[in-house]
Amino acid sequence: MNNSQFPISVERKTKETQITLSLNIFGSQKITINSGIPFLDHMLEQLASHARWDLSLAVDGDLEVDDHHTVEDIAICLGEALQQSWRSLDTMQRYGQRLLPMDEALILCALDLSGRGIYVGELKFTRENLGGVSTEMFEHFFNTLAMSAAMTLHIKPMTFRNNHHLAEGCFKALAYALKEALLPASGENTTKGIL
Repeated sequence: MNNSQFPISVERKTKETQITLSLNIFGSQKITINSGIPFLDHMLEQLASHARWDLSLAVDGDLEVDDHHTVEDIAICLGEALQQSWRSLDTMQRYGQRLLPMDEALILCALDLSGRGIYVGELKFTRENLGGVSTEMFEHFFNTLAMSAAMTLHIKPMTFRNNHHLAEGCFKALAYALKEALLPASGENTTKGIL
């Protein structure tokens, strides 16, 4: 495994957001996140912590408009850093999955670092907002992340009653699935010769 290329840094500057992100997928849980949305910070901290990443994220977004641009652009930047990370590995498992319980919620997450950005999800929140985030934005976050990271991502809640547990369970399940997929492997990752 070649760790010399980490961390991966990504910057994005538009009329809507300014983002600086640094990601080390083989980190030691050094996490500094300031998106301007505390609940989103909490979700991203769960992702980075359970995946054992180092993640630094600073965002200046147009939250006076709404949460859309900030959430979307964070997903773009994180996805870019994740794709650069997995493509730079000598070997990896490629596939990852996790069936994760969070109290009454049970979340299935399966992914393939395939080079094909596809998201399939069934996040049926029963509230419109969670901690200042529109719940529709979580599905948009995962879709944008999958496209930007060039991964196939399936997230399916098996059951839930609490919306906070649904959101947090998704981020934690994704963390463990990614952790598995990024582990070293022997042999080729594809019969095609390239992902």
